[in-house]
Amino acid sequence: MQSADAKFKRNSLFLTLRRYSSAVSEMEQTILLPSLLRDMPSDEVWDCEAAEETCKDLYGNYLMLKAIRTTVESGLIPLDDHKAKNNTALNKTLEPLLDTDPEVLFHFHVRGLFSVMSDLTKKTQTLTEKYMDIIGVAN
Repeated sequence: MQSADAKFKRNSLFLTLRRYSSAVSEMEQTILLPSLLRDMPSDEVWDCEAAEETCKDLYGNYLMLKAIRTTVESGLIPLDDHKAKNNTALNKTLEPLLDTDPEVLFHFHVRGLFSVMSDLTKKTQTLTEKYMDIIGVAN
């Protein structure tokens, strides 16, 4: 029974959000000169149209990851006109889900949140490693 409890704790939403926040904090502590990331192309294939032009270089990725961490920690969702338009389109594609069982809908969103936060944590760690490569420090 204890292994099931350990797995539950390891995969809790709180810990997933905490891992992301810790990865961003480590990124901030490591990246002392974020301006070195300017004009450095990103190898990651992120949805740049959805994120506007902020993810075209590593500096944009750095700023985006920090902004997401602020939202995660504060719980406040910034309202931006461009992002509101994208959310409206997204909401229309999700409308059929609203008629489903609330528990199924809840599990769908929690799985999605776990997936997104894990992906963002990996991207944060990758960005930190790329910065270390840029400045010539072996990790």
